[in-house]
Amino acid sequence: MLSSLNLTLAEASAAVAARNLSPVELVDAALERIEARETEVNAYVSVWEDSARQQALEAEREIAKGSYRGPLHGIPLALKDMFDVAGLRTSASSRVRTGHRASENSAVADSLARGGAIVMGKTHTHEFAFGLTTPQTRNPVDPQRTSGGSSGGSAAAVAYGGAWAAMGTDTGGSIRVPAALCGLVGFKPSYGLVSRHGVVPLSWSLDHVGPLARTVRDASLMVQAIAGFDVRDPASRAQSASVLSQSWDTDADVQGLRVGIPENHFFDHVAEPIASAVKQAAAHLSRQGATLVDVDVPLADYIFPTQWGLMVAESAVVHSQDIRKNASLYGEDVRILLEAGQLMPATDYLKAQRARQLITTQWNKMFEHIDVLVAPSVPQTAALLGQEVFDWPDGSQESVEDAYVRLNAPANVTGLPALTVPYGNDDRGLPMGVQVMGRAFDDATVLRAGRVIEEGWNLLHPVSQFDEVDKSI
Repeated sequence: MLSSLNLTLAEASAAVAARNLSPVELVDAALERIEARETEVNAYVSVWEDSARQQALEAEREIAKGSYRGPLHGIPLALKDMFDVAGLRTSASSRVRTGHRASENSAVADSLARGGAIVMGKTHTHEFAFGLTTPQTRNPVDPQRTSGGSSGGSAAAVAYGGAWAAMGTDTGGSIRVPAALCGLVGFKPSYGLVSRHGVVPLSWSLDHVGPLARTVRDASLMVQAIAGFDVRDPASRAQSASVLSQSWDTDADVQGLRVGIPENHFFDHVAEPIASAVKQAAAHLSRQGATLVDVDVPLADYIFPTQWGLMVAESAVVHSQDIRKNASLYGEDVRILLEAGQLMPATDYLKAQRARQLITTQWNKMFEHIDVLVAPSVPQTAALLGQEVFDWPDGSQESVEDAYVRLNAPANVTGLPALTVPYGNDDRGLPMGVQVMGRAFDDATVLRAGRVIEEGWNLLHPVSQFDEVDKSI
């Protein structure tokens, strides 16, 4: 039997397709890691052991008969507990949804089922995805630190080996932040590329759905399996079909690619090891044939307040009835934000929408001169549990949540695709991430650039944390 846990999703998929590895073995390995780490980390809301074993047996039988469904067939995955699965609870990690049962599958759950994926269970989120720390979940790299949020459970499950990839949602960085803090790849596709039907909403004009995985190729396989037009999601775009017909060859080179290096915003109040990692990643792209272009990020001072102006207002509408009836059931941090949103004037929301139009227009103009933008994913590595602020060398302080949102908000406000790729660790051994953004519906180019960055780090440091993940089994 192949040692399975140190395989990437793509490698495990190839082994399953060749019948050198059984889905049953993959599920057994994931369950052993869950048993070993879950008490300490608390990534999962629920683990569907019996269902996962049954799915694995069925996948094994189908593949043996020659009915191979594709790269996710027989691969253990996890779903953030914002995605509906028919007949099962979608808690959004909130007491407000006690007793909830989904009437049908989310679009993503249907896509994964069609591909033959095995869902191991549901993972924790910051309540209703309204936060950047997922306080109930710990970081597998250092359990005294946050896994990030709001898809912190999904990141933690993949990072410790309890799934080969997981689905998350991203409204202001909720895929990229936990991925960066846990040493993973996290991808927020273009707005409208992946259906959000059957996903608990937070902010309808900012919410995105995407994967967290070990490698860029793994993330690419995941997003190709779930992307596509869906009439049930008002944000879904017809371009989705043409995007999927384009080349998704993550092994293609970056010769001639124009890589924007921001001269403002993205390197303000950023820890030096992270800033250095981004510069090293950009230098590697240049050595591979890309052209580095200094760019001025337009309307940078307006991005963060615009993101909050949209999110607070829209989430207040989503929760308008429940916050009036069941306010005491919400966690204090989320309740305060939702109650504040009830008092927000409609004129402020309209101003935020107008600002968004201006920002998006200017960003699209910036991308006429570059193909991708490379920047830090987060300004600091994983905060300690309960830590509220970061102290900066100039004497200023910034809340942990604001810091983690700040560099991710641009891609949500503009709807542009954004990827975080792990690029080493700081002097405390905590993972750092490099962010790549691109043009709307040019997701494949973002992934291609990210794969080259990933390759650059692996050439310098060929041993991955995942090479060690199964030694305790």
